[in-house]
Amino acid sequence: MQTLWAFPRGLFPRIRSGTIFTQQAARKHRLSQNGLPRTASWFPDRVLTTPISEGGMFGVAAGMSLRGLRPILEVMFGDFIALGFDQIVNGISKFREMYDDQVTVPLVVRTPMGGRRGYGPTHSQSLEKLLLGIPNICVVAASECHDLGGLLANAVEDERPVFFIENKLMYGRPNRRPEDGHIGELAVRETGARYPALSFSGSDFSEGVATIATYGGMVPVVLEAVTELILEHEIFCEVVALSQLLPMELEPVLESVGRTGVLVTAEEGTLTGGFGAEIAARVQELAWGDLRAPVRRIAARDAIIPSARSLEEAMLPGAKDIVDAIVALEGVRS
Repeated sequence: MQTLWAFPRGLFPRIRSGTIFTQQAARKHRLSQNGLPRTASWFPDRVLTTPISEGGMFGVAAGMSLRGLRPILEVMFGDFIALGFDQIVNGISKFREMYDDQVTVPLVVRTPMGGRRGYGPTHSQSLEKLLLGIPNICVVAASECHDLGGLLANAVEDERPVFFIENKLMYGRPNRRPEDGHIGELAVRETGARYPALSFSGSDFSEGVATIATYGGMVPVVLEAVTELILEHEIFCEVVALSQLLPMELEPVLESVGRTGVLVTAEEGTLTGGFGAEIAARVQELAWGDLRAPVRRIAARDAIIPSARSLEEAMLPGAKDIVDAIVALEGVRS
């Protein structure tokens, strides 16, 4: 994703207080496709290699943000944000309110989540759901169909702590932006929010038997399923791909559910207590009269992610799971 690694070249000259902390600026690594080594060559005094000490990195970055700087903390595997949770829960998310709005914490934490690369149980998780219950932070999930450079630039300029979630598979895929209101054969609408949602339809939003709400690395999986549903089953669905997970942006989902009457959620994280559970609870509270079927959640199994690729594939949700869920819904059986 060239837009992800190129963003500092245009942004850093404008934001003089931006600094990147990373564990891999000087390393050759497969994940260096996220662009930090190249960024380090452009701004060697503002891209700082750190020890492998996530808790310390969170603490230093939080202190710098309290002093008016705009640090970008890069955690090479999202699994290890857990090591910074004391700083996140008891400091970063609370400082602004504790000090009566006299300080801000304009900190960006950029980290890749997700599996499908055979990295095993401790390097393949999607842990962003652990952040969704923390007040006063912002969680943004990029997908290959969003304006990645725009999302990241907006995160750096945000006065809140922003956790910018990327999916590992994005680094080897092109950024597919809408052209003439379409991506491929699907019509696309984009909200005007700071972190916009994208809505997709194979029927120009004129018909749809279900709404599929998703985000991040699941977006291409869902779009693959939606295309198969159209071609193989003549079933049309709408897809809402959120980029802002917290505070949760529900309006595009509610609007779509108002047309379709059915909601399916899709996420790569484990099922219990996740993104889908929160979406389901809120939509059932706010749009009960629009729903004509129970909300269906599609997610990874509640277990660790195996290292063996075949077992990992069986563990994580795929396009077939989405197709089967839609076809099985009452009233849309093929």
